[in-house]
Amino acid sequence: MRRNNLIGILLLFLFCSCTGDKKANTESKTEKESNTVQNDLVQLTAEQFKNAGIQTGVAVQKEMNATLNVNGLTEAPPENVFSITVPLGGFIKKTNLIPGMMVRKGSVLASMEDQKYILLQQDYLAAKNKLKFAEADYARQKGLNLTKATSDKIFQQTESEFNQQKILLSSLAEQLRLIGLNPAALSDKNISRTIQIYAPIDAYVTKVNVNSGKYVNPADVLFELINPRKLHLSLTVLENDASRLKEGQKIICYSNKDPEKKYHATIHLITPNIEDDRSTSVHCDLENSGRELLPGTYMNATIKLENATVTALPEEALVKWEGKFYVFTDQGQYRYKMINVQPGVSTAGFTEIKSALPEKSIVLKNAYALLMKMKNGGE
Repeated sequence: MRRNNLIGILLLFLFCSCTGDKKANTESKTEKESNTVQNDLVQLTAEQFKNAGIQTGVAVQKEMNATLNVNGLTEAPPENVFSITVPLGGFIKKTNLIPGMMVRKGSVLASMEDQKYILLQQDYLAAKNKLKFAEADYARQKGLNLTKATSDKIFQQTESEFNQQKILLSSLAEQLRLIGLNPAALSDKNISRTIQIYAPIDAYVTKVNVNSGKYVNPADVLFELINPRKLHLSLTVLENDASRLKEGQKIICYSNKDPEKKYHATIHLITPNIEDDRSTSVHCDLENSGRELLPGTYMNATIKLENATVTALPEEALVKWEGKFYVFTDQGQYRYKMINVQPGVSTAGFTEIKSALPEKSIVLKNAYALLMKMKNGGE
């Protein structure tokens, strides 16, 4: 009997011990989860609130000479990009171009050869000789017609053949000019199977699509050239900010490679269309771009907005933590929630707030006291 009572007491002790450990673990886990979920909240007592000197209020609308920070890419305007083609096609005889090379206007990009070039020159010289005969026959028939020694019909036929031959010769001459041959200098002694392709401008070679021995068709692009001296700047601007811009506005921009080097630009065109990401493109003329800027360079830009009405808070309302800016909103019962904001320019003790703010009172003074309490557990 006594032995049975002892066993019962031991079992009851073990049960209570297990139950207590389980309850302690549950409470610890709950407390940990609560801290994880509410790590952006801070709770004060009435005494702590009084000692911290916290003041709350709402954001105000102020007129500021604000700035807008955006980014984009440099690009060459269409009139400075050249795609080199050959109207008659042919075989590439020789080219020494590689991407990145600088070429001068009038320099040889490639030489080509084909039987079509020979036939075109042959047709031109034959048409030229026929025109001489047609012209002489026309003059003869015109004289005979004046004396009525020949009929009007024969004279009209001769005149028509003479005019048709002139049209044919003019057409063939233009075809020769298309492939870079001068019809005035062509004779039976200098017929060539080779033509030269010349650079139309001073430019950089950005694409080379051919090699020696390759046959190209009239629609094929052999090379692409870009003149980088007149670059444009294409900026990406959000929908809400685009309405604050206008053509002729001045911009200061710089590249990541050399932030100290400042470039000036002027807004040339604002695209009247909003993309799916709620942004639009703003095209600007670069005023002092040099050869160090190439098409496709990533650029940062600052745009001055004159007398813009913006949402602003006192500078004391913002706190900085780990490289980001925050404000505290009043949740009631001495509880405050920290939210991330994007600041703009600061003027006369106020800072522009670019991000949307919740419709709650905001801590305007001594916000750093809340940050210290939250991060360090200070009183």
